[in-house]
Amino acid sequence: MLVLSRAVGESISIGDDIALHILEVSAHHVKFGIEAPAGVSVHRAEVYRKIREREASAIYPVPVPNP
Repeated sequence: MLVLSRAVGESISIGDDIALHILEVSAHHVKFGIEAPAGVSVHRAEVYRKIREREASAIYPVPVPNP
């Protein structure tokens, strides 16, 4: 894991197409903007996990027993 320090107004580049812009820093929160091409999906980690779980269950459905 790469750990970087940035101040408000500074950015982090990921490759040629993605940039994270530091917008606001408070005692317990950091607000940042993500600039990415339209074809790149950006999600919070917990949302992305749920998306992946739903995709996996659609591919490998859990069998429902017949009564």
